[in-house]
Amino acid sequence: MRALVLGGAGAVCKETTRDLAAYSNFDEIVVADYNLDAVTRLVESIGDPRLKPIFFNADDYKSMLNLFPQFDIVINGLPFKYDLAVNTACVEVGVNGLDLSSEDPQFDLHEEALAKGMTFIPGVGATPGVTNMMVRRAAEALDELHEVEVFFAAFRSLAPAPGLLRTTLWEFNPEEGERDAVYFEDGEWHATPPMSGGICVRFHEHIGEQMVYYVPHDEANTLPESYPTLRRAAVRGCFPPHVMELMGALMRGGLLSAREVTIGGETMPTIDAVARLLWENPASKENPVWAYGLVVQVTGVRNGRKTVCTYRNHHPPQEEWGGESAYFKNVGIPLSIGAQLIANGQATARGVVPPEQALPSQPFFRELQKRGITVEERIVEEGIV
Repeated sequence: MRALVLGGAGAVCKETTRDLAAYSNFDEIVVADYNLDAVTRLVESIGDPRLKPIFFNADDYKSMLNLFPQFDIVINGLPFKYDLAVNTACVEVGVNGLDLSSEDPQFDLHEEALAKGMTFIPGVGATPGVTNMMVRRAAEALDELHEVEVFFAAFRSLAPAPGLLRTTLWEFNPEEGERDAVYFEDGEWHATPPMSGGICVRFHEHIGEQMVYYVPHDEANTLPESYPTLRRAAVRGCFPPHVMELMGALMRGGLLSAREVTIGGETMPTIDAVARLLWENPASKENPVWAYGLVVQVTGVRNGRKTVCTYRNHHPPQEEWGGESAYFKNVGIPLSIGAQLIANGQATARGVVPPEQALPSQPFFRELQKRGITVEERIVEEGIV
């Protein structure tokens, strides 16, 4: 079997590449990246003869159509703006694949992918990804699901990579259209502004208690479709405290707006000017603690009793996991595991489907545990419904 890893030398996906080399049974793993020097250095540092570096231009759709049919699976670790193009190309040529996030139009490709007997899974990272699988585990323990609360604490620097900087700015942009439908409750979608709905959540020992706020996120979109009895699905999250303070100040100052400004004769949206400034600032790439915290609480019914299932992740500290890798492994490793499950014929659905429909929970969490990522489960029956 042959695997193609797109963006395989990037900040996140280099951990996917390393995990594939350490754990997968692929015969060949082609690592594709726009920065050929970076991908060549990564492949040489890993030292697995199955790894082959190649140049890849994600803006060239025709090259995707020519390249993808040579592989059994396409593993997309590119920035999220390429998700739809990669998914579309995979469906067009009939090759299985997966990525780290999702756009709603990707699911419009479901029927075409289903007709071809293939699987493409959008959103197999930490959140979405591991969080979706926590909900699937709860669904296997409960008779009926009523409410899902997803909480995340993404402890990384503001700008470890251009795409991740853009992700952070997007989550705090008050003009972002997806703010019109942030969480699902009682059959309706509800709008929220950034930095709203704050509550304090206890994450694992490397992060502790943090205030989290409503964010538009993939889980809130797919879970009500996957589990029709859900009355509520919401995602709240945070970044390190200094990043939250900065984003709040930029938002209140109107600096995350699309309104145009002219600097040095060049006109651009204000948010783009801020992104340039932050990317060039060395402090934007520093962070005292690198970690990823996930907590998912699912309320439902089991044996006629109201039951609450709570899931909390744990992972090795940055001192053991290599500094910033203590964040990126939590995203890149699930992508690798998902790819291996698909390639080994363990996907539980065909078409373009979210993780909670497409991946088996027990093998998924068992593979996470092998890498040092564990999920604590607590199930409490609270009373008769």
